[in-house]
Amino acid sequence: MQGSGKFSEEVKAAPWHEVEQRLTAVPVPAEAGQIPGGPCGYWSVGFHRTVQGAFRVAVTDAYGRRCAVTHEHSMPVLEAAHIRPFGEGEPHDVRNGLLLRAAIHILFDRGYVTVDEQDRFVASRRLEAEWHNGRDYYAHHGSRIVLSASPAERPSQEYLKWPELTSSSRRVERFRGWS
Repeated sequence: MQGSGKFSEEVKAAPWHEVEQRLTAVPVPAEAGQIPGGPCGYWSVGFHRTVQGAFRVAVTDAYGRRCAVTHEHSMPVLEAAHIRPFGEGEPHDVRNGLLLRAAIHILFDRGYVTVDEQDRFVASRRLEAEWHNGRDYYAHHGSRIVLSASPAERPSQEYLKWPELTSSSRRVERFRGWS
C-alpha cells in the first residue's frame, strides 16, 4: 500500500522531541553562556552543531518541510537559513530562520535576494546586471513566502526590519536592491 506522503503531528514532532531531550541531557559548563558560541575547543564545536541541528529541525518543521519561496519539498535541497547571521551573534531562533532551497539560500546570504517586512520575496536587479541571469528568481519576486501556521514560528519583524539593522550587519551591506 502506498502512503499519502503526509505525516501525523506525532511523527513530525518526534525528531524535535528527541533533539530537545538530548540537549537537556548535555551538561553545559557555567562559562559557556558568557562567550558567544560557547567556549573554544571540542565541546563548543559539538554543542554548536547540536544547536544548529535543532535549529534546522525547528525551521524545517515550522515551514512544513517546504521552501518558503518555491514550495519545493525535496528535503535534500532544503536548508535552514538565518535571516540575521548566527556568526554575528544572532540566535538560533526559529523566528530568525527561513527554509530555503539551497540555491536561494546562497543568493540570500550573498545579498541577491531577501524577504521584506511584508513577508514578500525580493530579487535584486543586480542578479541580472552582474550575472545576466536570475529568471527563475524574478518569477517569484513580490510573492508572499510560505509562513508557519503558528505565529510564534514566523519570521520576526525584528529580524526583517532593515532600518533597525546596524551598518555592520552583513545583510544590510550585502543586499543589492533595485538601484
